[in-house]
Amino acid sequence: MLELLAPAGSMEALRAAIQNGADAVYLGCGPFNARQGAHNFTSETLLEAVKYAHVRGAAVHLTLNTLASDREMPAVAELIRAAAKAEVDAFIVQDLGVLGLCKQIAPHIPIHASTQMSIHNLEGVYEAAKLGVSRVVLARELPKDEVARICRSSPVEIEVFVHGALCMCYSGQCYMSSVIGQRSGNRGKCAQPCRLPYGYGRFENKYPLSLKDNCLISYLQELASMGVASIKLEGRMKRPEYVATVTRIYREALNGMPVTSNQLQELDAAFSRQGFTDAYYYGRPGQHMLGVRGKGRVDASFLAAARATYEAVENPRVPVQFYMIVNAYSAMLAVRDNQDNICKANGPVPEPARTRPLTVEALERRLMKTGGTVYACTKVNAVVEPGLSLSAAAINAMRREALDQLTAIRGRREPVPTGKFTKPLIYPGKTGRTGLTISVTALEQITNQMLAICPAFLYVPLHLIAGAPEQFAQIAREVRLGAILPRVTHDNQVRQLIYQLDQAYEAGVRYALVGNLGQISIARSRGFTVCGDFGLNIYNSRAMNALLEMDLHSATASFEMTLPQVRDLSKAVPTELLIYGRLPLMVTENCLIRNRTGKCACSTGQTRLLDRMGEEFPIIRDGDSCRSVVLNGKKLYWLDRREELEKLGLWALRLQFTTENPREVDRVLHSYEARLAFDPGACTRGLYLRGVE
Repeated sequence: MLELLAPAGSMEALRAAIQNGADAVYLGCGPFNARQGAHNFTSETLLEAVKYAHVRGAAVHLTLNTLASDREMPAVAELIRAAAKAEVDAFIVQDLGVLGLCKQIAPHIPIHASTQMSIHNLEGVYEAAKLGVSRVVLARELPKDEVARICRSSPVEIEVFVHGALCMCYSGQCYMSSVIGQRSGNRGKCAQPCRLPYGYGRFENKYPLSLKDNCLISYLQELASMGVASIKLEGRMKRPEYVATVTRIYREALNGMPVTSNQLQELDAAFSRQGFTDAYYYGRPGQHMLGVRGKGRVDASFLAAARATYEAVENPRVPVQFYMIVNAYSAMLAVRDNQDNICKANGPVPEPARTRPLTVEALERRLMKTGGTVYACTKVNAVVEPGLSLSAAAINAMRREALDQLTAIRGRREPVPTGKFTKPLIYPGKTGRTGLTISVTALEQITNQMLAICPAFLYVPLHLIAGAPEQFAQIAREVRLGAILPRVTHDNQVRQLIYQLDQAYEAGVRYALVGNLGQISIARSRGFTVCGDFGLNIYNSRAMNALLEMDLHSATASFEMTLPQVRDLSKAVPTELLIYGRLPLMVTENCLIRNRTGKCACSTGQTRLLDRMGEEFPIIRDGDSCRSVVLNGKKLYWLDRREELEKLGLWALRLQFTTENPREVDRVLHSYEARLAFDPGACTRGLYLRGVE
């Protein structure tokens, strides 16, 4: 049976979800979750929330799905320990370092891989399973045939988002809010720049990055037949009335009720952006998915009706059975719930009946009255000796006593052992001169001057190498090449990826630059040594040490870190840092160029978005796919401060070329050698000095 997993941004929202049929809720506690704008919970209110849920048979999943710094890790450990003592049912995690800390502090609590991990293929699920997760939340961009394929072979449970907001970018790969406003989506502070207006080439009051909300309510039985374990409703930032409405309607659909037009209207009234979309589910992204939130107010009567579903009454959720024996010597009652908890109560000694003796039927009617409690009586097994009398008040009192005991048992917290927090091993970085790596996006960017510098690595998109293997075989004799794998590889693209890897291997390439868990084993299976790119979001020493355990050759530190954080980072594997280039802000399943023109033209050139402040954001392709990468307008520039960077213990500094022509490439290479001054008009220091919230 599909688990219905609902959001709980507050205690009121938690009650709204559970009273309307949620099997489980997910919530945040403290600062380490991806919805810092929600009310969230404290360690104290978390205890209340878990008890409330467990009494009613619902599970609580705690979101720990943000990147955490080394200095924050002791606080993360305390939160994990508090959550374990509160008996949460699962952790939802993005950061590889936090994942390892969960296993150390609370090894008995299951770990779920957040959608922030950007897992979008079967190999990614396998890799997450090797890391110790018991469930993977898939990327929302996956079509149904790929979800089904993953479910058929997955060694762990699969969770799918079925309703609510869609980000334009793959979750976990969006840096737009952090780069332009220091509010990191990977740290739970996204400012939602995708909901703002932009124009193509010039500013227009249009919204090319704002998607309609997802709605898959018509496909729940299909998802169940695929083997999906849990369906997830988005909305920790939304009001409790929204949670109540959406949860109730999805529960009704799961219970077999046909989806009606009235229900769809209710979903729309609760929240929508010019309607809903199922386009990702059918593998048909496009301009028709775009939508913005209207400014109309939600009807007061609608809100009142939603509140009545969780404020006015207790909806009985827990099935129980009663067992009662009434004889001349005693009256004994027992109740058993669906977890095989059994509680007993004794009543007064029955008296001989003067007029109407107690019957089994009368006793059953009395015990079935569990209204106002969380319990629903499904069966009464009673034995009543003839000719006896027992008052209704006595029977009611026995029922209340037994159910009160049961409530106490269901809400009880058992002491659980937790591990101790220990600091991670800190591997010292490289001393001496820091090396240089270079990445390009086009063949013509590989200039003679670049080859003459002889960088430690020249990273080239895999499809370029596979398209001209003989040419790159010659280049491989002059410089060490690394193949840049595409940011996203769905399962239906793996065969093509393997073919291209084999072509690159024949050309003499032996290294692959990988930014997603789902590509590591694929690259290794074709004989490549794996280097970690920025998409792995390495933000702390535990995450870096995890890459050593995964046997990666090198890693790229997150460009959301500050230089002191990079300096103090464990260099368990050789570590490089981006110091020049247009930072990638988004990678989108929606081709932004096709959305503009109505036809696929992303291979013919570049385009750009402009915001209302006149800032531009160039758009390029992700490899040879029809996915878009949105770049920052200003170029990251640290070429003039290499002495400072060489004190950080790094193995290499990386220059990243995206939109530059060959002349511009050579100019940058000259600037690197000459350490030319920073131009604040065209360049940025990025986040290395400012950091992110």
